[in-house]
Amino acid sequence: MEIKVVQDAKNIEADILVVNQFEGEKTSNELANTYAVEQDNFKGKFGETYLLPTYGKEIYKKVLVLGMGKKEEFNPNKLREAVAKAVKKAMQMEAKKVSFFFDGIEFDYSEQFTMGAYIADYAFDKYKSEKKDNKVQEIYVQANADNVKKAEKIAAAMTFARNLANEPAQYATPSELASIACDLGLETKIYNREECEKMGMGAFLAVAKGSSQEPKFIHMKYQVDNPKKRIAIIGKGITFDSGGLDIKPPSSMLTMKDDMSAAACVLGVMSIIREFHPQVEVHGIIAACENMPGCSAYKPGDILTAKNGKTIEVDNTDAEGRLTLADALCYACELGVDEVIDLATLTGACMVALGTNAAGIMGNDETLIKNLIDTAERSGERFWQLPLWDEYFDSLKSDIADMKNTGSRWGGASTAGVFLQKFVKDVKWAHIDIAGTAFLDKPQKEFIKGATGAGVRTLLTYILEQ
Repeated sequence: MEIKVVQDAKNIEADILVVNQFEGEKTSNELANTYAVEQDNFKGKFGETYLLPTYGKEIYKKVLVLGMGKKEEFNPNKLREAVAKAVKKAMQMEAKKVSFFFDGIEFDYSEQFTMGAYIADYAFDKYKSEKKDNKVQEIYVQANADNVKKAEKIAAAMTFARNLANEPAQYATPSELASIACDLGLETKIYNREECEKMGMGAFLAVAKGSSQEPKFIHMKYQVDNPKKRIAIIGKGITFDSGGLDIKPPSSMLTMKDDMSAAACVLGVMSIIREFHPQVEVHGIIAACENMPGCSAYKPGDILTAKNGKTIEVDNTDAEGRLTLADALCYACELGVDEVIDLATLTGACMVALGTNAAGIMGNDETLIKNLIDTAERSGERFWQLPLWDEYFDSLKSDIADMKNTGSRWGGASTAGVFLQKFVKDVKWAHIDIAGTAFLDKPQKEFIKGATGAGVRTLLTYILEQ
């Protein structure tokens, strides 16, 4: 699909001309006003559409009226969702050329228009023997060309991440993630098992013990002269999570290829970052491994020693992500960065609390957290701050080690955050739990079922605004 910026989108010879209608108002198209608004009483409620053939009376074959809802409630996020709906409708009609002419919108919609179009255009059909040929090929719009180009790059990073998270675990192994990282053209170091042992990464390596797949600790670096800021982004990289010896039930295991969605996010960000040339040093870090119940698997009751020397009693082998992140956080804090941001499909508790519409965020610096929440909202994502109180550590206390890796089921997302905080030292830090937003079991708003590329838009926008 190609988005073409034009000066007059309503005079394009297209298969479909899309026009907007706010509730209680008319459109910019007289044909639509006559038949949709006046004759059929189309209201323009948000998300509703009305398709009207022109029967050769116009240079476009059909007009699609796109309901935008009440004008006072309209915003960029609603625009993105509406555009995605229009593109999907065009795909159903097998339209190849679609022109959008919007009237009465009082903000620059260039970026969210572009994001909506590309999100709607996405399909993961790599393993389909028969592929649908219903993609829109050309989209015409009156917009800011620079902002469209910027959004196209962010959308490409999202697609990169979505494809990777949708891949089966047989493909997206730790070694494959390492290979992908090495192909991004950045300064990249891949640490093998022996090197991780020398660095004291006992928590990360314990999780990897039950799998025949070799663990890989990945460190990518984008650097510039005299950076304004140094940021480390960490993505949980469990390429398949069986639960280990505390094995998951089959229904819960089915989608566990997505447990590396945060790693896919980091790789997506790092795949495109050079094209933006931000004056920020960025480290992309992934502790990649599988959590499997092999003959050498770590066991409940084992005592692990993390990179910072803290000891952890294994209470549940299915709480493995925080163990891999523990060593990754220790590593990141030693890089001399200003901020560390980790993302993870970490807890079902976060999904229970916030559902699939928002990620949980917590950390040790309120300014960083608030900036990320604001950036997420403007980028089209939602973060909701969860508490990080010392009291949550009470249920993690161990009789024989510094802490356990799980505690009470109550406040589980915050308890996991408090656990992670024990491995953060002398740096501003934010933890983002994307358990509910990374992978959808059914279509939601502009997204189809499957991986969403959660976090990519927010992290890239945040980095570019430093």
